[in-house]
Amino acid sequence: MTSSANALVAPLPVAASSDYLDSPKPASYLINARTVWISDIHLGFRDCKADYLLDFLSHIHCDTLYLVGDIVDLWSLKRRFCWPQKHYQVMLKFYELAAKGVRVVYVPGNHDDPIRHFSGQLFGPIEIAREHEYVTADGKRLLIMHGDAMDAYINHSWLKRVIGDHGYELLLFINRWSDRFRKLLGRPYFSLAGLIKSNIKGAKAAIATYEREAIAEAKRRGYDGVVCGHIHYPALREEGGLRYANCGDWIENCTALVEDHQGCMRLLHHSDKIHWQELQSA
Repeated sequence: MTSSANALVAPLPVAASSDYLDSPKPASYLINARTVWISDIHLGFRDCKADYLLDFLSHIHCDTLYLVGDIVDLWSLKRRFCWPQKHYQVMLKFYELAAKGVRVVYVPGNHDDPIRHFSGQLFGPIEIAREHEYVTADGKRLLIMHGDAMDAYINHSWLKRVIGDHGYELLLFINRWSDRFRKLLGRPYFSLAGLIKSNIKGAKAAIATYEREAIAEAKRRGYDGVVCGHIHYPALREEGGLRYANCGDWIENCTALVEDHQGCMRLLHHSDKIHWQELQSA
């Protein structure tokens, strides 16, 4: 596939028979996009995949970059300070992209909630917005929000919240060691935590409720869809004429949403290999 000014560029074949298009990463490639969305990076948290994110940010060319919440994990930093060099480099990369003319819009989440107090202001060249409206190249109006407001619709008791937090820490511990063993065996990165989580009944029900309410919120407010994050569960589909797009995260899944200059949105998994997921229709 050759590069052009108005195309999404990636070194992979088009295979209409598959939702996922897989390809090893060559030494040099470029993703040329209109807009890119990333969320739930959790800088300051030990399981942040900053190395994969830096590689991704070094290979994008876009007009607009949305940071859809939980970029810096202030909750984790409060418990234990952790700020490796690569986390600092990610922050510098955002400023570098903005300095080169990329519009960078930061929509804070619950883990970086204090930044919401600066909505409508600038951090240097980076715009801060509590929420944002985006119009795709093909004319769809999308609500951009982190999505933690949808927690109000999910029935969590105090005990379930505590168990959930500890359970998630255990999943990340398993994921961390699984990734180390896979690297020793020469295997590519795989989110074992994501696989386990997606097969737990309670987690599946919570994810389904979140997705349903996020779509309903966009519909109530007259949008054609929603772009969000928060639950660390990447997705891209249309349901009843409404688009649901979840950026995923850079702790478990290493994913981003990408729109080309024709308005086509795809979900990109970017670690040792790249995997493209096309828009699914329900």
